[in-house]
Amino acid sequence: YIVRHGLTEWNKLKKLQGIADVPLAEEGILLAEKTGEALRGVKFDICFTSPLSRARQTAECVLGKRDVPIIPDKRIQDPQIETFFRDPVNFKRPENGEDIFDVIARTKDFWDEKTSDPALADKTILVASHGCAVRALLQNVDPDPKNFWRGCVPPNCCVNLVEVKNGKTTLLEEDKVYA
Repeated sequence: YIVRHGLTEWNKLKKLQGIADVPLAEEGILLAEKTGEALRGVKFDICFTSPLSRARQTAECVLGKRDVPIIPDKRIQDPQIETFFRDPVNFKRPENGEDIFDVIARTKDFWDEKTSDPALADKTILVASHGCAVRALLQNVDPDPKNFWRGCVPPNCCVNLVEVKNGKTTLLEEDKVYA
């Protein structure tokens, strides 16, 4: 279960947040709680989250009172603007920053590490992250950098359900919002 964080005040203003640690807006908390309610029957074993508070808050709301370890990832992307969203393949890496292929590689490292870990093989996992990272993670299911955004930035609190079984990866649900 790969979930984009809930709505923030900056999302409402259409501002790129990047690594700015912007917390969830009240509507974002409510949406994350609704997502948690919709997924109440899922027995999560572990949760990985971005180190930024909006992703962690989303994970906490989705998990509710469940006793599931939440592990923050240490990888952070440099914030970038327009071209990154309009034409990610041709986005030029800024100094000390990432281009779309760096993000894909970085999230692939995370993906490979988690999907090849025998201790996680039979686990149901929640990953709470950001729009770009959600799309980059889905490149492991359906690699197509030219269609990186899959038509849009993922909606806040959308759920992408991916099954990894016997070395086969299947996208079972894409961008589902429980509102």
